[in-house]
Amino acid sequence: MSDHEVARVLRVEGRVLAGPDDVRDGLWAVGGRITYERPPGADDAVTLTGWSLPGLVDAHCHVGLDRHGPVDAATSEKQALTDRAAGTLLIRDAGSPSDTRWIDDREDLPKIIRAGRHIARTRRYIRNYAHEIEPGDLVAYVAREAERGDGWVKLVGDWIDRDAGDLTACWPRGEVEAAIAEAHRLGARVTAHCFAEAALRDLVEAGIDCIEHATGLTEDTIPLFAERGVAIVPTLVNIATFPDLAAGGEAKFPRWSAHMRQLYERRYDTVRAAYDAGIPVFVGTDAGGSLAHGLVAAEVAELVKAGIPPLEALSATAWGARRWLGRPVLEEGAPADLVVYDEDPRADVRVLAAPRWVVLDGRVVG
Repeated sequence: MSDHEVARVLRVEGRVLAGPDDVRDGLWAVGGRITYERPPGADDAVTLTGWSLPGLVDAHCHVGLDRHGPVDAATSEKQALTDRAAGTLLIRDAGSPSDTRWIDDREDLPKIIRAGRHIARTRRYIRNYAHEIEPGDLVAYVAREAERGDGWVKLVGDWIDRDAGDLTACWPRGEVEAAIAEAHRLGARVTAHCFAEAALRDLVEAGIDCIEHATGLTEDTIPLFAERGVAIVPTLVNIATFPDLAAGGEAKFPRWSAHMRQLYERRYDTVRAAYDAGIPVFVGTDAGGSLAHGLVAAEVAELVKAGIPPLEALSATAWGARRWLGRPVLEEGAPADLVVYDEDPRADVRVLAAPRWVVLDGRVVG
């Protein structure tokens, strides 16, 4: 079946993993929607066979961005297609300076939930990525990005402070509280980039909904996250770059370099402690900055390596992640967004690296 080919009726045979404990014998896609009832025209259906999961979620991905800043539409399209080939059919774009709304009109590209553009402190983030502002403007910029996004806003919670020579919090507590309250008033959730320890308590107590990376979690803040239900997206495939970053900054910022190595060395223990405490953990790759797209399977494998049970690691990119983002799974009437594998991914999450078929809105696209 060629790329973009649409079957009037599509039959998916084999085992459908509709939920962690909900395994069904096949489904149909009619008009791009799922049904478990045999439809008219079933005799002429195109049939795919294998183990099916909901379209995977990359909850920290940047379409329209590379290491230098915004990219053109052709590059953005290539990024989205790479994610699609990996089985990622739902992306939470955790900050991008590019306008990617045109992707919403493409039936062959992943669906995107946008967080607008990053909001960072002046000269405290990667050049060309963020709105760089001072605390007095934080509420206004959060309101602006809440209106532009799809229910999320992205703050840069900490970054290297050149005077301190290490990671420090970017925002005063009062401004953070006011900004998060404004986002919530406008119906948006707020997440923040945080590598270190210092910013976490203020952000969580101010009402934040999620923390990206969260390498600075400690035994003091893990209970607070669990109590407030604040999710984390660890991006372990990105944390793997910390040693190289530390080596590059050693001469100028030795304290920062040592701190980055410490965060890296305890990364698996941090994620497992968070999971054990009941903190919601979701899959995100941080693709689109310095990392390539299409790494969702590698991130799931990293969560398993950290000690998260395989079924829970699958949920972090499938059923659980979709529900967290307010999107359907493989239920009656839902969009037929699914990935078909030759083997059971519950038995070995490495199966995710080799999709047999990718189906988007009932359309076989890969």
